[in-house]
Amino acid sequence: MHKLSTSLLVVAATCLIASCSPQREQPIIIKFSHVVAVDTPKGRAAEKFKELAGNYVGGKIKVEVYPSSQLYKDKEEMEALQLGAVQMLAPSLAKFGPLGAKEFEVFDFPCLFPDKDGLHKVTQGPIGKQLLDKLDSKGIVGLAYWDNGFKIFSSNKPVKTPEDFKGQKLRIQSSKVLDAQMRSLGSIPQVMAFSEVYQALQTGVVDGTENPPSNMYTQKMHEVQKFANISNHGYLGYAVIVNKKFWEGLPADVRTGLEKAMKEATVYANEVAGKDNEEGLAAMKASGKTEFFQPTTAEREALCKVMEPVYDQMGDRVGKELITTIQKAVATK
Repeated sequence: MHKLSTSLLVVAATCLIASCSPQREQPIIIKFSHVVAVDTPKGRAAEKFKELAGNYVGGKIKVEVYPSSQLYKDKEEMEALQLGAVQMLAPSLAKFGPLGAKEFEVFDFPCLFPDKDGLHKVTQGPIGKQLLDKLDSKGIVGLAYWDNGFKIFSSNKPVKTPEDFKGQKLRIQSSKVLDAQMRSLGSIPQVMAFSEVYQALQTGVVDGTENPPSNMYTQKMHEVQKFANISNHGYLGYAVIVNKKFWEGLPADVRTGLEKAMKEATVYANEVAGKDNEEGLAAMKASGKTEFFQPTTAEREALCKVMEPVYDQMGDRVGKELITTIQKAVATK
């Protein structure tokens, strides 16, 4: 009896020292890094995912969002993900070409998608899924596509006709297809990090660029661009990706909750992208700082015609069969 009492006293003392109350597990941290502002479609969608993840797996997961290149710039973030320095990104689709997944550069082809409905037949269908699956060998899991929108040209020189583009220095993302696109117009492509574009436009390092209106507006590019063409000639979207080792190491119930959060955040992302682009364009027009040109159908077709050589030059890079498959998919009613 004395021995038992002594044992209980030892246990009690141990509990006092170690605090016998159950240790609360620390949440798993997901660092979600991106390069655009919080008030862009991607920025707002990242915050929505954070909120939804908290709802579905709160306590087990903590999503930390780092916007505006706070952690990594364009060229650095993919390596950071593969090394596990961050767990989640939403890079533009052009970023996967340098990684070795050249097929993603098909989204850079000019005038490939006639409208949002045609685009979503690809990004939300089997073609989009097959492309995301190609990231597996790179140590990456593709979770979803998020829209930004269709791009417009802007410059400090006129950009109404194909002739206007000749000799202009235009900023692009690192993409062989976008390089070929600008050269087909007679322009001089300049690869540059997104965070550096405003200053480059302001100082004349480059004449212009291409962006969806929401990016152009939130980065205040309209303040340093005299002209714009609402060409809607190309698509800018993102793939939400996660480090494969990290993702597969999560408990199954946590992954299920995060997948649900991502599905709902994707619906939100695509809805807000459309709205933000409309509002951004209206706000820039109202500012009077940039002269916007709305091309007729014939004028846009003339611009697209000049860029057609890109399909012959870059078709083998992404796969001509993939291009044909997408063209058939978007043409289907």
